[in-house]
Amino acid sequence: MKIGVIADDFTGATDIAGFLVAGGLATTQMIGVPGADAVVEAEAVVISLKSRSNPAGQAVADSLAALDWLRARGCVQIYQKYCSTFDSTAEGNIGPVADALMAALGTDITVVCPALPVNGRSVYLGHLFVGEALLQDSGMRDHPITPMRDSSLIRLMEAQAQGRCGLVAASSVDQGVEAVRARIAALRTEGVRYVVLDAISDAHLDVLGQAVRDMALVTGGSGLGLGIARAVADGAAAQAQDAGAPLPGPGVVISGSCSQMTNRQVAAYRAVAPTREVDVAHCLDDADAHGAELARWVLDQPQDGPAPMITATATPDQLRQIQARHGAAASEAVERTFAAAARALAQGGITRFVVAGGETSGSVTQALEVTGFAIGPQIAPGVPWVRALNRPLSLALKSGNFGAEGFFLDCQPKGVRV
Repeated sequence: MKIGVIADDFTGATDIAGFLVAGGLATTQMIGVPGADAVVEAEAVVISLKSRSNPAGQAVADSLAALDWLRARGCVQIYQKYCSTFDSTAEGNIGPVADALMAALGTDITVVCPALPVNGRSVYLGHLFVGEALLQDSGMRDHPITPMRDSSLIRLMEAQAQGRCGLVAASSVDQGVEAVRARIAALRTEGVRYVVLDAISDAHLDVLGQAVRDMALVTGGSGLGLGIARAVADGAAAQAQDAGAPLPGPGVVISGSCSQMTNRQVAAYRAVAPTREVDVAHCLDDADAHGAELARWVLDQPQDGPAPMITATATPDQLRQIQARHGAAASEAVERTFAAAARALAQGGITRFVVAGGETSGSVTQALEVTGFAIGPQIAPGVPWVRALNRPLSLALKSGNFGAEGFFLDCQPKGVRV
């Protein structure tokens, strides 16, 4: 096992798993920490946690359990995976988890690189950009759980983690692998624990992947994972993708993300597909009953066109009104509703689940009692098809801002009548 990834949410896990496969590594994704007797034969294993917005202590405990499982199987390199928009708060959980992993591995330095240029996430002079906007000026500024109002990765890490943070600037990356390694070594002698890596292109990711391929611990988004995979892979990506190719059968779209892009994707898809809105008040009254009602509606729709969609996606104004009316309990109730709906839909014969949003993806995957995934071809950068290891189910788990406006249609089987 060349790389063991500890991912802080389910869409983030499938995101990096897809890029590891694209880089040439046979990859398996596990849901939660596998049991001690689990046998997984893969060059890369991604362990999916729901630790992004948990209390920091729980996130650390879960991450250390994942680390123990990976180390017991001789994993060469540990990769702490978080979102390319560095979703976190002033307290964590990225920093506390990184501190704990460093201590457990006995290493005194690691790198920080959420860049994913193919999806518009770049790091320049230590600042994170979303497209042409600084992170603090993007839609992440008003994220309901992890609002990001600072673009400096150096400030963010020094606020969350223990110790100083330094920078390998793009000018050093342009000079090549040895220049990056030399800069990291110099920062280490200065007592720096965390090194932010600039990356504004795929070529930068390839340089960085080579430069950090031998580090015990790296942290970042899926872009750096692709760079490392290309540096260490021996096989071909196409062989690994076959195992996760999507199954035939009826499908559903479940959208819980309220990101700007998901709002656009939902608007585009509702114009061509049967769509049902989630009733938040009904979720709060009886999530199981509302989930069952939504599932019945889906199963009653015709199957000769685009898959039906159930959605709780809201605009920023709508989201503020929901939170003012119902408080934080609304989000939890919606996720319980989606979980109940997913269970009923699988029992009713749905085999293809397209899910938007990290929290929603976690709720649906856990409700379906999936133990792990084989990783298939990418629908869009960072969003592969995955096939459950223990059930005849295919899923596409989409991070909120990933994919183009027509993403949900891109997930439909060829030949579907629109």
